Amino acid sequence: MSTPTGGRRTTPADAAKRLPAGSRSEERGTGQRRPAAAGQRPAQRPGQRPAAAGRPAQRPGRATPRRVRLTVSRIDPFSVFKISFLLSVAIGIATVVMVGVLWTVLAGMGVFDNLNELLRTLDSEGSNFDLMDYIGFGKVLSLSVLIGVIDVILMTAIATLMAFLYNICASLVGGLQLTLTDD
Repeated sequence: MSTPTGGRRTTPADAAKRLPAGSRSEERGTGQRRPAAAGQRPAQRPGQRPAAAGRPAQRPGRATPRRVRLTVSRIDPFSVFKISFLLSVAIGIATVVMVGVLWTVLAGMGVFDNLNELLRTLDSEGSNFDLMDYIGFGKVLSLSVLIGVIDVILMTAIATLMAFLYNICASLVGGLQLTLTDD
């Protein structure tokens, strides 16, 4: 550290701020910058080819993609909770829409009317049985909404529980190993 004539101490970071932008070089490990000596080239990174005079350094081209082996050692249960909740809500909404469309198509084809006539002919007592009292559009749709809500709760709870169980098993055996490549 140097003390200028003003008596104030300057740090290496203050000295590096006063240097022109091209004369700075990284000092490893400290995160501070120090000035490069006159005529000295900046330090090379490991694995980097030395730059030829007048030419910038180029990355070597790879013939094969790089492969990396990674281990999934822990899964955050809260992130699993959030994702499984959103996906199960989407599945629940899709189920309700699918049931509504299917009921409308079957009613449009006359399936419920034909089934109602068949049940009336089989009824020997002659009662006024109407199938639509049991499988009307409102009742079917409300039942599918109820099943969808139960499905959301169960799928979210099961997925979160599976994340906890995976974390316990991964702590015992080391986790799931993946091999990833960059193409």
